Amino acid sequence: MKLMSLLSLSLLSCSLLFGGNYKVDAAHSSVGFKVRHMMVSNVKGNFTKFEGTFVFDEKSKTLKALDGVIQTASIDTDNTKRDEHLRNDDFFSAEKYPQITFKMTEVKDDKVHGILTMRGVSKPVALDYEFGGMAEDAFGNEKVGFTLEGEINRMDYGIKWNKLIEAGGFAVAEKVKLEIELGGVLAD
Repeated sequence: MKLMSLLSLSLLSCSLLFGGNYKVDAAHSSVGFKVRHMMVSNVKGNFTKFEGTFVFDEKSKTLKALDGVIQTASIDTDNTKRDEHLRNDDFFSAEKYPQITFKMTEVKDDKVHGILTMRGVSKPVALDYEFGGMAEDAFGNEKVGFTLEGEINRMDYGIKWNKLIEAGGFAVAEKVKLEIELGGVLAD
């Protein structure tokens, strides 16, 4: 009995030391982006299938670890024809590269740094981090939320398709803004 008590105390101490382990709650999260189109407007989209886990330190209100996986074929821009084009080899090549992954390496100066892998290319990225809050839901589950935002150059990942437009410039900008809202529930 003493051994079980000691083991339970050790597990509790590790949880307090490293923070809580959370699973991304996809029903209360979004993984979105926007990109300039025809040099005059932004096209917004998101991925509807994703999952992830993170370790969150309740005291400092910051992340200690974050791993995420996005299913590339789940891209949705509210336009079926465009989505089919984005899934093909001109853009995400979803059959050959079915997943986009992110693995956090550190948090520094309100930025989450990590490695983003897309189309088989891994590059370091820095995303602005904003803590959203903590709460217990009606069922007694501990929840935490935060926002990650940043910008990547799609060319860095081999997404090079474009078309010259008559007015000058290109149909699709190179810079893509990432807008990620994550909510998580404390894992058992």
